[in-house]
Amino acid sequence: MVDSPHSDPDTSETDPRISREWLVTNGLGGYASGTVSGFITRRFHGLLIAALPAPQGRTMMLNYLSEEARLPDGTTAMLSGQESAPGILVPGASLHLVDLRLDAGLPVWTYRVGDVTIEKRLCMPRGQNTTLISYELKSGTGPLRLELQPWVNFRPHEGILQGHIDEPYTVSVQGDRYELTRSGFPPLRLQITGSRPAFTIAGDRLTNVRYQIEASRGYDSSGDLYSPGYFGVDLEAGAPVTLIASTEAWEIALAISVVQAFASERKRRLKLVAHAHPSLGVGAGAELVMAADQFVITPAGRLADAARARAGGDEVRTIIAGYHWFTDWGRDTMISLEGLTLSSGRAEEAQYILRTFAYYVRDGLLPNMFPEGNNAGLYHTADATLWYFHAIDRYVALTGDESLVSDLLPIMRTIVRSHFEGTRFGIAVDPKDGLLRQGQEGYQLTWMDAKVGDFVVTPRRGKAVEINALFYNALLLLAGWEERAGDKSASDDLVRRAEVARESFNRRFWYEQGGYLYDVVDGEKGDDAALRPNQILAISLKHPVLAPERWKTIVGVVQKALLTPVGLRSLAPSDPDYKAKYFGDLHARDSSYHQGTVWAWLIGPFVDAWLKVYPGRERDAQQFLQGFVLHLSEACLGSISEVFDGDAPHVPRGCVAQAWSVAEVVRLWIKTSPLG
Repeated sequence: MVDSPHSDPDTSETDPRISREWLVTNGLGGYASGTVSGFITRRFHGLLIAALPAPQGRTMMLNYLSEEARLPDGTTAMLSGQESAPGILVPGASLHLVDLRLDAGLPVWTYRVGDVTIEKRLCMPRGQNTTLISYELKSGTGPLRLELQPWVNFRPHEGILQGHIDEPYTVSVQGDRYELTRSGFPPLRLQITGSRPAFTIAGDRLTNVRYQIEASRGYDSSGDLYSPGYFGVDLEAGAPVTLIASTEAWEIALAISVVQAFASERKRRLKLVAHAHPSLGVGAGAELVMAADQFVITPAGRLADAARARAGGDEVRTIIAGYHWFTDWGRDTMISLEGLTLSSGRAEEAQYILRTFAYYVRDGLLPNMFPEGNNAGLYHTADATLWYFHAIDRYVALTGDESLVSDLLPIMRTIVRSHFEGTRFGIAVDPKDGLLRQGQEGYQLTWMDAKVGDFVVTPRRGKAVEINALFYNALLLLAGWEERAGDKSASDDLVRRAEVARESFNRRFWYEQGGYLYDVVDGEKGDDAALRPNQILAISLKHPVLAPERWKTIVGVVQKALLTPVGLRSLAPSDPDYKAKYFGDLHARDSSYHQGTVWAWLIGPFVDAWLKVYPGRERDAQQFLQGFVLHLSEACLGSISEVFDGDAPHVPRGCVAQAWSVAEVVRLWIKTSPLG
């Protein structure tokens, strides 16, 4: 087996060459991603992961590119961390990576050896499954002969690493255009621009390339790669070289010049910053706007959704929950909507998203998620639907567009009626106390949804604290909308029902011995007194269900036991089930996922609640965001991770770029700004 030079799994935490990653997306769900150094450590690292129509979904089309420069003195030097291919060290000179920076969110590498300096850039034109990788000689005498060797293993981006490689790849040549094909996949189209371009057909294979992070996560971690040959091209001052890799038809992939493609994408990104809230105009705020852009997509291949949307004068949009492996999730989308769209001047897209999800409401439930390569949603969630009310309210509050409420009011009535009458997965209002219960064997219905095989780690069946906070909020939001629609009787009935739930909540959820709220009441084992962050939603929402006299106590308890510089712990360290570190194989990780692991998105409701207790102290609340500013340069450059270890130093874990993590920090950035 060929190992990476950094084979210790824990090295990924400390070596910035592999712990720091970059991500570029294409607005369809496709992406390119890798480590700063070029070492491949994840199955998801590649230069073109195309978003293809169902049933294929996101597909690895270009895994790696060997980069070698033949210098004027006749020596050769590798660009990518002294590697001729992933994990293989070679002797001789190397062009040392001296810098990786982001320019409008796009990665720019600088390599140097002697007096030779080469700058490399990468972008993906919006709305295309195309990657452009450009090289420019910034100093030193030229020309240099640059050799670029593509390595591939066409597969689903989450697919197994072994297999498929023995199936034949075919290379076809049409002038300066090259197509690599294999049955069951679209062609990978390749072209090189520059002086004296050439392609040498020389089939080659790398065996047992090891993916270090996959090994540490307990997945299959080695596989083979195939190369059809290599490109050669002269690189000289003032004449950049660009490799174009695409699954699009040639007329689309080459529709605009390389220079125009880079300039257009950079201009598009800077325009997003210009249209965002003024507090997001520079520095970390601008970085966050461009990070937010990565998650808002036009889903590839959902043709029926697109047809329905366009028939009503809309466009279809959704939100990717996280890179690399998440698709679009109902809960994550509704929590993220304000920060990703409304805060950055993208209200029209927010409306598209809300309308898109409205179509998928079934039995009073919003989809929990859409599986990769599948147009049908899964509905095992008790809170995504309730977050939908919150998202609609934020849209109306920030846009003043009441017409959306009018259009969606029948759906929201159906949702509330279904919750009172009872719907799937045991989701129903208990007529005895007006509280919402949920739970079904084998399902995890709240946001704490870890499951190992058939074992649900945190089932939370019963009446969960945040579910009832969200339900109370939804009832009063709908009551307000009904009153504005002229139905005072319906509004009064909802207010009455909400009052029953509020009285029961304050009586049932207060845990006197601990001085905080139960996490679940009427659970399978009675009332659960685990100290968790979910209770903060009883204060943070527009209509807080918790009695105001208890707000300061709860905020203090949560701040003392759960707050970290990068979010809230999912369980207090004093709990015997607390897990300090989120690491290891799938069982180990899922067992700690909500048992102490820090979640970045929870900083949002915490700060909302804190400011209700300490009104007017927005500038002081900025302290809670400083850890995220530092984090922007430590994991996925310019973005925010999904989770962090519960104990210091709070190593980033999980998805390297998570929608609701970015969204909530963006939202708070505005809320705590003097310009907010």
